[in-house]
Amino acid sequence: ITDNNMPKLTGVELVRKLRSARMALPVVMAAELPMHELARNPSLQLAALLPKPFYVHQLLETVKVVLRATASPREQVLPRPNWRSQLAAGGLRL
Repeated sequence: ITDNNMPKLTGVELVRKLRSARMALPVVMAAELPMHELARNPSLQLAALLPKPFYVHQLLETVKVVLRATASPREQVLPRPNWRSQLAAGGLRL
């Protein structure tokens, strides 16, 4: 779960770094992100976009939906990474 409006790095930049590191994490982005921004960045592959402002129950429901979808055998999701062999988040050089 990330916000797009962060001090040193936008959420879009963070997701680009994750994708370039081949990390297939489902990402929920809380943002007032214009649709043209998503259209310009199809490689982001966001699991969900949560418009701001939102209520806690909306966040929890969104996370439940995303977790169910990524656990579903019907959805084509990249293989889950082997966390023991992956670089830590600090290795991404954010």
